[in-house]
Amino acid sequence: MCESKKNLLSQGLKGDVIKITSLLLEGTMRRRLLDLGFVPGAFVEVVKKSPLGDPIAFRVSQTTIALRREESRLIEGDLVHHG
Repeated sequence: MCESKKNLLSQGLKGDVIKITSLLLEGTMRRRLLDLGFVPGAFVEVVKKSPLGDPIAFRVSQTTIALRREESRLIEGDLVHHG
């Protein structure tokens, strides 16, 4: 593990590992992301970014999930490993 620095999932680079601290979402989308494993304390790895940066593939709970930038920019975390 490297330094700890506040980050939005959308800012992550391929190989980065981010520990989720908070979700700035409400309603159905919040529930959906929580159900998929995007919960505070979870470690998320940035697997792949599309050429234009949208969507972004993340690995969480041993599953790879693609999120749009509008969703991933509403999830905050600490950068724990820079890929």
